[in-house]
Amino acid sequence: MAVRIGFIGAGGIANHHFNQLPGIARAKLVAFSDVVEDRAKAAATRFGGRAYTDYRQMLDKEELDAVYVCLPPFSHGDPEHAVIDRGLALFVEKPLSTDLDVARKIADSIAEKSLITCVGYNWRYMDSTDRAKEILAGRRPALAIGYWIGGTPGVPWWRVKAQSGGQAVEQTTHVFDIARYMMGEVTTVYAAASRGLVYDMPGYDVEDATSVSLTFESGAVATILSSCVVDQGYGAEIHILTRGLTVKIGTGKLIVEEVGKTTTYPMQNNPYQRESDLFLAAVESGDGSAIRSPYGDSIKSLAVTLAIDASLADGKAIRL
Repeated sequence: MAVRIGFIGAGGIANHHFNQLPGIARAKLVAFSDVVEDRAKAAATRFGGRAYTDYRQMLDKEELDAVYVCLPPFSHGDPEHAVIDRGLALFVEKPLSTDLDVARKIADSIAEKSLITCVGYNWRYMDSTDRAKEILAGRRPALAIGYWIGGTPGVPWWRVKAQSGGQAVEQTTHVFDIARYMMGEVTTVYAAASRGLVYDMPGYDVEDATSVSLTFESGAVATILSSCVVDQGYGAEIHILTRGLTVKIGTGKLIVEEVGKTTTYPMQNNPYQRESDLFLAAVESGDGSAIRSPYGDSIKSLAVTLAIDASLADGKAIRL
C-alpha cells in the first residue's frame, strides 16, 4: 500500500523530505500547499502531484493518508488542527511552535483522536544514537555538555525572536531533545544570554549566545550553549559523561572515550529517511510504537527551550 502524502509548506525544511521520501517505497507524494505558489508548483512538477496555495483546499480535495507540516515556528496551530480534524496522520517539523499553549492544544486534540504523529527530531533516528544508548545502558550520566554554534541562517524570520523563538528554540532544540532522550526528563532550566554583537542585520533581535543549565530527574546536570555569530568552525554535539566513560554524539559520528582508548563510529544511516520510514510504516499498520518522537513526547522538548525566556526574564531557575 502506498501512503498518500500531502505537504503544508514546500520550502526550507520540506526540501530535506523531498530528497528522502522518494527512497521509501511506500511513500507517494501527491499534493503540495505553500503560500508561495511557485514553490508548490515546483514540488508538484517534480513529483507529479497537485499544487495549492490554500492548505484547506488541499485537505478537502485530496485523498490523503498523512500530512507533513513544514512551516516556520510562528505559523503552527491552525494547519495542524485542520489535519487533525480530518483524522489524518501528522508529521510536524520542529520546533512545534513559539507558544507552548498552541502546542498543548494540538497535543490534546491528537490524543483525543489517537492519531499517528511524528516530529522531526532526527537525532533520535541516527544509528550513532542507537549505539550511544547501548553503551550507556545501565550507567547513570552525571553531566552533559552540548552546543549548537554557527552562523545566522539567511531566512528573515529566523532572526526575529517573535517568529523563530530564537536559536535555542529553532536550532539547538535538537541538542535539548537528545539530552532528554538520553538522560531523562528535565526538572529545572536556568539561562543567561549575551546580545549586542549583531547590529547591522535588519530585524535581528535574537540572542547572540545563550548558556543554559539543566537539572534532570536523575540528578544529572547539563550545560547547553548556543551561538549564531560564528561563521566558521564548531557545529553541534552533545557530550555525555558517566564514570570512566564519555560519549560524544554529533551529526556525523559517535566518539566514545574511555581511559586510554578512543573509538570513533561514523554514522551509517540516513536519519531523515529512517524517521519518515518508521512514520509511514506506522500509518500503514496503525501502530505508532516504533516512532521515537511522537508529538506528545516532543512537546516536552519545546517546554524546556521555551523556559529559557522565562529564566532570562526574571533571572531565576524555572521549574518544569
